[in-house]
Amino acid sequence: MDFGLSDEQKMIVDTVRNFVEKEIYPFESEVEATGVVRKEVSDEIKKKTIDLGFYACNFPSEVGGAGLNHLEFALVERELGRASMALNHFFGRPQNILMACTGDQRERYLLPAVTGEKMDALAMTEPDAGSDVRGMKCSAYRDGGDWLLNGVKHFISGADHADFVIVFVATGEDQTPIEERLVLPYEMVISQ
Repeated sequence: MDFGLSDEQKMIVDTVRNFVEKEIYPFESEVEATGVVRKEVSDEIKKKTIDLGFYACNFPSEVGGAGLNHLEFALVERELGRASMALNHFFGRPQNILMACTGDQRERYLLPAVTGEKMDALAMTEPDAGSDVRGMKCSAYRDGGDWLLNGVKHFISGADHADFVIVFVATGEDQTPIEERLVLPYEMVISQ
């Protein structure tokens, strides 16, 4: 049995490695010195990733992603891990939970995240629970057509440039339909 990489998998590794070296490495010193990723830089990385066909490579082709399998996606992540997370974030790997979107959520969140029109952030981690979903205290309840959230989240990577945030909360309602419990996007207003 051959456990080596296929020619296509080697091409994925080489492509992403070259991208990291040519498109991300040149900006690492600047980001390290300033602590900021300029919008022109993030937009450029994102555009080049889309042009390369790797944006949303963790999503199936049926929704517009590159359709890589788990091994191929792990190879992409390994190569991206050679670069600053502040910069490789714009390579575009939306949260997989977006695949649970239903109805108008697909048009509003899933598809724009896969095409790169919108970027998401994930609000899961809490001060006393970390990412232990069972220990989370942040809650939400329905108020008419809205959800009101009560609690604290932190370490929300990418929140400063996200178009929407996926927030993990406890509703306390076992009767809440599963599609409402799995994905609770919260529109974010970001002051410039």
